[in-house]
Amino acid sequence: MHGRSMYGNWEIPRSPWADGAQGRIGKAKGHTTMMNERGKSDRPVVPRKSPNKAGHPAAEGMEERGLAERNVDQQDEPRTQNRIKGSLSALERVREVARKNKDLRFTTLLHHVSIDRLRNCFKALNPKAAPGVDGVMWELYAQDLEANLEDLHARVHRGGYRAKPSRRVYIPKADGKLRPLGIASLEDKILQRAVVEVLNAIYEEDFLGFSYGFRPKRSQHQALDALATGILRKKVNFVLDADIRGFFDAIDRGWMVKFLEHRIADKRLLRLIQKWLNAGVMEAGKRIECEDGVPQGASVSPLLANVYLHYVFDLWAQQWRTRHASGDVVIVRFADDFIVGFQHQGVAQKFLRDLKERLTQFGLELHPEKTRLIEFGRFAAQDREARGEEKPETFNFLGFTHISGKTPQGKFTLLRQTIRTRLRTKLSKIKVELRERMHDSIPKQGAWLRSVLNGYFAYHAVPTNTFATRSFRTQVAKLWLQSLRRRSQRDRTTWNDMKPRIKRWLPSARVRHPWPTERFYVRTRGKSPVR
Repeated sequence: MHGRSMYGNWEIPRSPWADGAQGRIGKAKGHTTMMNERGKSDRPVVPRKSPNKAGHPAAEGMEERGLAERNVDQQDEPRTQNRIKGSLSALERVREVARKNKDLRFTTLLHHVSIDRLRNCFKALNPKAAPGVDGVMWELYAQDLEANLEDLHARVHRGGYRAKPSRRVYIPKADGKLRPLGIASLEDKILQRAVVEVLNAIYEEDFLGFSYGFRPKRSQHQALDALATGILRKKVNFVLDADIRGFFDAIDRGWMVKFLEHRIADKRLLRLIQKWLNAGVMEAGKRIECEDGVPQGASVSPLLANVYLHYVFDLWAQQWRTRHASGDVVIVRFADDFIVGFQHQGVAQKFLRDLKERLTQFGLELHPEKTRLIEFGRFAAQDREARGEEKPETFNFLGFTHISGKTPQGKFTLLRQTIRTRLRTKLSKIKVELRERMHDSIPKQGAWLRSVLNGYFAYHAVPTNTFATRSFRTQVAKLWLQSLRRRSQRDRTTWNDMKPRIKRWLPSARVRHPWPTERFYVRTRGKSPVR
């Protein structure tokens, strides 16, 4: 496979920079590499990726890199950590090769799943996590850890490993519905984490800059910073707030395997992934086979989802805005939720039409109730006022409602406030928990509430959200007072009695994040934001 691959009516190259690439598959020390007819690479230095209609600082950056002339040796894990100073580890060599050669398919990867890697993955698991269908807990497996890991390692490498079905559980969603999750068995968790570490060395060099969900060294706040920077620094007048309906359950496994084969030629590793996909789920004591989708909750699922959307959406969207868009286009994706900002309404409408067609080719569809194209941005308020319309609509993304607002000086700014439904849901959970802790001592209750608020503020205490965080703190204090009054009919605790306790135990609702444009600029300045 070389050059481009054709999917549906759209051209999808192995990378967005592989236009016109011609070559043949050659061998170098037992590994596959891409060469030209003279056995050497004569491809020029090309841009790593294009920015969001460049400007500084842009919501994405560009980096020029040369492509490798040949593959380098892939070696097994080092036996000790005291290697020669400056030498690359085995996965760092894989990462370097993947970065330099976007057309290379890796033929030998499973040997990187070593006992040492399995041991580290086991230690990274939550010891208190719920068990899978086999009922094996972390503590039980740890009692004879080395023998268990050696047995697992041997079964994997001789092809005797069998994936177990996931245990199906349901958790409530913000809209009141239930989300199905699959809890994998302990050995499946260990092995999946190890495989994800190996595959991340390759795919982290391929994924585009506007993809943020479930990636190493990337977070929700980085996605929020990129979106805010794009809206504030670019000419964004319309926003597409999109959500893919039932994404994890709708993934086509046939396409999934084809996408993986773009980079992975190790058939043992591909068979291992297919075992997890075909293992099914256990629900009410019955094994249910699923023909499509990946189980939510499995360690390997987020990476597989990103690979799927990388080829279905990311490369297509990057190509579309380069070839068909006029004006600025800003894209930020976190898992199956993505926001696209446009300068022109006609471009936004055409993108939405083409996107629906694109997703249909791969068995996906946009959620009709959660997908909206709205007027939003610097001139939205005055344009709508001139037409006699109401204020611009808002949209939700990663826990925040985004609002077209103004500074005290009357200039446009982006306001971000906690989604009200999520705030109420969080308060309801605290109310229930306080009733269960009602007879604990005041210091014990206070210490627990302090940890809850610190965790909440660590995510939600962003600039322009101070009112919501202060309101949350006040509501928590009132719930605490109600809980204390319920301890006895003779209780006469008043709000004045609570003030010292609130001051002692409940942290203040101060802003804990810098302005998004400032943090985005610091994070991306002088290095590629793709990492």
